[in-house]
Amino acid sequence: MLQYRIQCKIGEGSFSDVLRCQNRETGQVVAAKRLKQFFPSTAEAEEIPEVIAMKKLPHHPNILHLIESHFEPLLGKVTLIFDIMDMSIYDMIKTRKRPVPEAKVKNYLYQILKGIAHLHNHGVFHRDIKPENILIKGETIKIADLGSVRGIYSRKPYTEYISTRWYRSPECLLTSGYYGPKMDVWAAGCVFYELLTLKPLFPGSNEIDQISKIHVVLGTPSQSLLSRLKRKSQHADINFPQKAGTGFGCLLQNISEGGREILKMMLIYDPKLRSATRRLLENRYFNDLREYDLLKQRLSISQTFSSSTTEWRNPVLLSFMTSERKRKQKLTLPTLFFHSSFSTNFGTKFYLLAI
Repeated sequence: MLQYRIQCKIGEGSFSDVLRCQNRETGQVVAAKRLKQFFPSTAEAEEIPEVIAMKKLPHHPNILHLIESHFEPLLGKVTLIFDIMDMSIYDMIKTRKRPVPEAKVKNYLYQILKGIAHLHNHGVFHRDIKPENILIKGETIKIADLGSVRGIYSRKPYTEYISTRWYRSPECLLTSGYYGPKMDVWAAGCVFYELLTLKPLFPGSNEIDQISKIHVVLGTPSQSLLSRLKRKSQHADINFPQKAGTGFGCLLQNISEGGREILKMMLIYDPKLRSATRRLLENRYFNDLREYDLLKQRLSISQTFSSSTTEWRNPVLLSFMTSERKRKQKLTLPTLFFHSSFSTNFGTKFYLLAI
């Protein structure tokens, strides 16, 4: 840590302090997460779940990047160095007086789901998705704090009370550690609602109150689902008087139909029926954002070609190729393809061969 100069403290949690630091050599500003836990040896320091997960996970634009980690043997302390962000979603919500426009919230949710999908696709789930653990810089969202991650295929039961109560899914509340990656989807749905309204959806004061608030909106579970949950719980006396929920219509009257649809898909009581991240990202609600992603990919490919060969820099050639791709499926034999090109005073000429 000698290469970093501490500037100020920017956050504090139950398990760590977060410091704003600057690299003395490069001038790069970073966030240093200093863990409060004491580690007696290097071996134990290297077994930190967050460090293991970050080293195994490929880089993703919506997951906070771990730059490096440091262990101080004399103090038994570990410090993790991350990219610096502007604030958390929690900080943003806390300081706003008006709800965030739906178009912006949709963009945030899309990035959150892409980050969660990246974790799930690589065999882990977060277990503590909440506004405090979702960071923002400009219009970019990054999921942080992978200290609670677990392997999707690891043996159950898991720790019972891992996620923050307000964002805890029904299967986390009602079973003895029998939950899975769909809990991240539920939590993301709660964050989505909170961004739209600046209010938590299920602010339970305790476990019983939490499940009661869920039932007010979603209604009580069916007897078959309740029986399935009972078999995975130490509380065999789980029972609820049957009642219908109010639904989300009255809670989100000024939100688009697509927004309500995606929220319903994320907040389904039964985790088996709750949508997975892949299905959510394919929903029509995100059509414009998917098209924008595709456009960025195409531009990136064009820029790669432009930097690798002078021929690709020719705007006439690029325009011609674009039109050719659009007509590609309409062409019948003989198929046309480029043979060569050369420049003249009158512009670029293209030679085409027929096969």
